[in-house]
Amino acid sequence: MKKNNKKIKITIDKKKCIGCGSCTILCPDVFELGKDGKSQVKNTDGNIEEIKSAAESCPVKAIKIEE
Repeated sequence: MKKNNKKIKITIDKKKCIGCGSCTILCPDVFELGKDGKSQVKNTDGNIEEIKSAAESCPVKAIKIEE
């Protein structure tokens, strides 16, 4: 697994997030469900392809990535 060497910004729109957990399944090194039951970023130093896949899998498009 290739780690991300670039600085990226990952933003989760908590108003959109429904807490389905797809991002946490696809990229558990980066995403977790918080106490509010919604996704949160725990680390931005993950595999960039997995991060993008997790963002694309979000059914409500709550995850934004800026490279």
